[in-house]
This record gives sequence, structure tokens and C-alpha cells, in this order.
Amino acid sequence: MAYTKKNRLTAEEYLAGILAGDRVILAMAITLVESQLEEDRTIAEAIIEQVSNRGEKSIRIGVTGVPGVGKSTFIESFGEYVISQNKKLSVLAIDPSSTKTGGSILGDKTRMENLAKNPNAFIRPSASRLALGGVTHKTREAVLLCEAAGFDVIIIETVGVGQSEVAVRELVDFSLLLMLAGAGDELQGIKKGIMEMADAIAITKADGDNVLMSEQAKKSYQNALHLFPVADNGWLPKVTTCSALKNEGMDEIWNMMLKFAGDMRSNGFWKENRNVQQLAWMHSAIEQSLRADFYNDKHVKSVLETIENQVQKGTQTAWSAAKQLLSLFYKK
Repeated sequence: MAYTKKNRLTAEEYLAGILAGDRVILAMAITLVESQLEEDRTIAEAIIEQVSNRGEKSIRIGVTGVPGVGKSTFIESFGEYVISQNKKLSVLAIDPSSTKTGGSILGDKTRMENLAKNPNAFIRPSASRLALGGVTHKTREAVLLCEAAGFDVIIIETVGVGQSEVAVRELVDFSLLLMLAGAGDELQGIKKGIMEMADAIAITKADGDNVLMSEQAKKSYQNALHLFPVADNGWLPKVTTCSALKNEGMDEIWNMMLKFAGDMRSNGFWKENRNVQQLAWMHSAIEQSLRADFYNDKHVKSVLETIENQVQKGTQTAWSAAKQLLSLFYKK
């Protein structure tokens, strides 16, 4: 069946396809929740309401790293290992958007070609649309949809290391930071906030002539982590090395994640953390909804371009323009 706007699926049809593990409908549903059209928002909200409590057994993993660390190469190797453990894997890969056009390359399916062909894997690239934190505004919803479709492991590959990357913490159970050895002063090249958010650090490309430097980097990071206060969940972050090229170290990283999940479920932090994330999601949903309602308001739309031109030409200040638009919105 060809899906077009003329035969737009109902919320019930989307839900049935998602629960049946139909990857085509899953992809369509993620596109739906990312849409800014009012009619799409209504259907998307109905779907999300029905899938919100289906991920109790899943594990959500955030993967970030410095430029050139090989995130996609690592995820492909790691993903194939996870699937070999009888797991279904979803990768939500966030691509940076252009500041000029808002577009992005969305090339992760080509970078993870082998993984994309695996029937137990689902790869979904999405544009960040300039959202802070290296995630999209709708990543949470995409996670829920993937879990409802039966995926056990959800990997969120973020744009890259940055000051706002800690926002990923509000989405995942486990944060993995990928680093390179021999790329300058490692400990100076990463912000403290990023280090503190990591549940584990993996030194990538630990093969060939780089093995010795990788082991040295491992010791340096392990020593640095000992200087940080113990996390509220009681977990002591681990540092390991790996080689995606040789498929080495993936078992150790996966077992580390399983150990983390077991410990956190036992001490109650797993559920507590997800509950806190739900609260953060509520506030995020409020902000997104208010923003969408504001820019879709007919009174605002009727004068927005004129006021934008005035601000750009300097005939009106940004502050007074914002107050004028907000006044139109609230007095409608």
C-alpha cells in the first residue's frame, strides 16, 4: 500500500503498525511527530499517549564524542554485537542542521550500511533543527515509538560534544562518551560537565600503533574520574578501550551496560531517573507547544514578517518587537 496524504493513516492504524513492528510505519510515525503541521500534531499526540508505558525493559543509551572519534563506525560495530545477543536495536542518529536553511545531510544510513541492512536494526537519522543539546525536539517521542515497536536497545547518537550536550542526560539511561588517544591533551580537551555526565568512557581506535597510546589514555581518564564526586546513583564510571575496525571491546562495553542496568534497577535509581526525565519532558512539551501555538497564531503571522524587517533594519528593538508580538498573541 502506498501511503499518501490522500489516504493519511489514522492514529489507530499507526499504532497497529508500530505494535506489529512494521518499520515503514514506524518511520512514518517518527516523521509525523517531527512535523510542525497542526493536523499531524493532533494524530501524533494521540499515538504517543498510547505508547508511553511500553519501554520498561528497554535500555536507552546516549553516545557522544569528540570530532573524528568515529561514532557511527563504533555504533555499527557495537550494534552488530548487541544484535548477536538476541536484541533488537534502534539507532536515532541526530545530524546537525544548517544555520542558514535548517537542512541536514542525514547520512547515517550510508555510514552504517551493514547495520542498516540487518532486519533486527532500525536506523533513523533526524535533523537537530538547531535544538540545543545535540538532540532534536522530538527525540523523546521517537524513543517511545521505537520501544513500542519492540526494540530492546535504543541508541541516541548525538551531534557531538558541546556545552549543552548534558541535555542528553534527560533522555537516556546510560551515557557513553567516546574519546581518542593521542589527540592532544585529552584532559584539557573535554569539558568537566561532559565528563561528569558519562557513565563510561571508551577510547576508540585502539588498534595497530595506537594500542599503547589508548592504554595510556585509559589510565589518564580513569585517574581523572576518581577526582569527581561519586554520582547520586552510586555508580563509578568505567574507562575502556575498543576497536570498531577489529570488533574488539564491544563485549566488555555491553556487559558494563548490563551491569549498570542491573545495579540501577536493584537500587531503585532506574525508575527514579526515568520519572525525573518524565518531568523534564513535561516542561519541554509545554515550551514546544507554546512556541508552536505562538507562531501558528493568525494575529502573529499577519504582522510577523513586517516586524522582523523592522528589527533587521534597526527601526525597532528586538525587545519591543517581542513584547508587541506577545501582546498580540495573549490578547487574541
